[in-house]
Amino acid sequence: MNAIATATITTKDTGEEIHGVTVLGDYHMNDGYDWMELIGEHGWAVIPSWGCDGWDLGQWPYVMVAGIRTADEIGNLFGMATYCEGDVRTTFYRTKARFWDAISEQAFFHWKNGQAQGPEDLPMAAAELPSRYRQPCTVFTDA
Repeated sequence: MNAIATATITTKDTGEEIHGVTVLGDYHMNDGYDWMELIGEHGWAVIPSWGCDGWDLGQWPYVMVAGIRTADEIGNLFGMATYCEGDVRTTFYRTKARFWDAISEQAFFHWKNGQAQGPEDLPMAAAELPSRYRQPCTVFTDA
């Protein structure tokens, strides 16, 4: 698969098959910053931080999480792509709640393994994260 492709996907939360969706694939040509610029041209954005206090989401430029909100004739579609040193995995969700859950699981994984700075009071499992850690960061948007 190319770094950017149009494909048929199946949503992770509802199991719907949707045609003609922009999907991100592996990117081993340059580094993560170049990937970030490339995907931005296609409507995707790397999410820099997560949770109420804006803890790191990934470890730039080696590990990143990107998202997109798009829609089809039925309604919203939320895409998440994980980038790890050029290996990319893309998933789509019909609901924002499940999309946020998926991002929270990624954040938890990196926080728990010490790959990104996160909250000190992490539970044992991602499913146990308090709601304040399962939401986009708004700390820097209230200016």
